[in-house]
Amino acid sequence: MEDVAIHLKRDIADIVAWESGDAAPTYAQLETLAYGLYKRPLAVFFLPAPPTEMKVKQEFRTLPDFELDQLAADTRYQLRLAHAHQISLRELNDGVNPATHKIFRDVQLSGKDSVQEAAASVRNYLGISVAAQAAWSTSDEALKVWRNVVESVGIFVFKHSFKQKSISGFCLADEEFPVIYLNNSTAKTRQIFSLFHELAHLLLKVNAISKFDDSYIQYLPQKEKLIEQFCNALAAEFLMPSADFSIQLESLSEINDPSVQALARRYHVSREAVLRRILDRGLVQQAYYEAKVKQWADETESGGSGGDYYATQSTYLGERYLQLVFSKHYQGRLTLEQVADYLGVRTKSVAGIEAMLLRKTVSV
Repeated sequence: MEDVAIHLKRDIADIVAWESGDAAPTYAQLETLAYGLYKRPLAVFFLPAPPTEMKVKQEFRTLPDFELDQLAADTRYQLRLAHAHQISLRELNDGVNPATHKIFRDVQLSGKDSVQEAAASVRNYLGISVAAQAAWSTSDEALKVWRNVVESVGIFVFKHSFKQKSISGFCLADEEFPVIYLNNSTAKTRQIFSLFHELAHLLLKVNAISKFDDSYIQYLPQKEKLIEQFCNALAAEFLMPSADFSIQLESLSEINDPSVQALARRYHVSREAVLRRILDRGLVQQAYYEAKVKQWADETESGGSGGDYYATQSTYLGERYLQLVFSKHYQGRLTLEQVADYLGVRTKSVAGIEAMLLRKTVSV
């Protein structure tokens, strides 16, 4: 209520009175509350009681309760938006996932699996060799290819620039439309790691919210702690397979900034991820690792997509989702207003997003 009072420039007593029913906001104030602050449909406020929703602590077990209590309003909004995307996908596809091959059904993991075997099975399913991965010219290209590959096997990937910068992403499991959500404000290499960390969660049939600083793992119950450790290990093994990583290490004369950077470029991961892999092999000391991570923290590349609104929205929603929505529109199944609703934009913005999608399609 304090936040609401500040945003509306009202005395907190007014907000208390609104919530207790002793007073009511004006219609204009209600619109500001609904659309500007709570990000809820206006009609919700006219229901006889608040709608029942799944509680965050019931849905997500991979963060300790004290971390869940600290989730920002924007992060909670992104969680609701992801649920809305799942509903949209179900409606647009008549309840059936359109992917020919569905990795979340064909590859089922257990936290007791061998990490190397599990990572190899995922890579074999996706059909991308380490040589192909190393041939990508930039991390931006790598992220686009990985996103497309993951979406091709039935998992839609959405993005947004989280205001809570410590959140790397989250995933929502589902029998038909599981989704992954990435923090687009972070470096492309970090998004790539997060993509496969969340994929591991989905293959374990787990809803999850993940943070960059994984020190929270030590506060989890044993079962959830093992899940997070497994997902971290699987993402690292998938992106930097042990056999290839060993060959690359053997060719190094020493482990230093240039050699770590070269490995990071090969796998399109962060220098921190590479050095952590080296640390786990006992080739550097913990103090050296921590000093380097601290040094690199201020040098991290930006993951933002710039100031072009249409390019940003296209990045957030992804080409596959945009193609799905516009294909239904071209078939006469969706009105312009419905397209805008599925895209989460105003009607006047639809044409710009459509033009952006067409340019990308032509360039491909």
